[in-house]
Amino acid sequence: MLKKLVVLVALIFVTNSVSGQEAGTPIVTENYTESDVTSNTNSNTKVESPPPSAIAPSINSANSDLCTVGVSGAVQTQILGISGGKTVRDMNCEKLKNAKTLYDMGMKVAAVSVMCQDERVFQAMMDAGTPCPYDGMIGDAAKAAWLANEDKEPDTGDDKNIIQNLSEEDKSTLLGGGVVGTLLLLLLL
Repeated sequence: MLKKLVVLVALIFVTNSVSGQEAGTPIVTENYTESDVTSNTNSNTKVESPPPSAIAPSINSANSDLCTVGVSGAVQTQILGISGGKTVRDMNCEKLKNAKTLYDMGMKVAAVSVMCQDERVFQAMMDAGTPCPYDGMIGDAAKAAWLANEDKEPDTGDDKNIIQNLSEEDKSTLLGGGVVGTLLLLLLL
């Protein structure tokens, strides 16, 4: 029993020493840690993307009754892409359509006159002995009139000066081609 009493007194003594602290007061402990972290990272990123693309526009001339031709083009570099297009009148096609329409309307002399505006047709008609109409005259009267007025015969002009022989539309097409060529050259620099 003495042992029980000693244990009880020891227990009371320990309880009193712990309960000597005020209730609700937190226990404060201090802890301090210092650390240095050094990190080296090498990173490589490979970006795969599709190449840039300039797409030439589709110039549709599906209607068979048009005398136009679609022309388009595009150029692309890593930085800049340019595309463009336009329709170009085909003057020979227009001449043929006009002659056919006149012929279909029963105006055969007028149809031949339209075709005779081409130097090759004019010369072929003279060589065949059926000269082109001249101011309403046909046959031998037209031939005599053409021989008297050779300055009115269709010709191609000065064969050495190609630019002079071009129509205004062909000149604008040539100018556009020059501009596109210059842009292509600049893109290569």
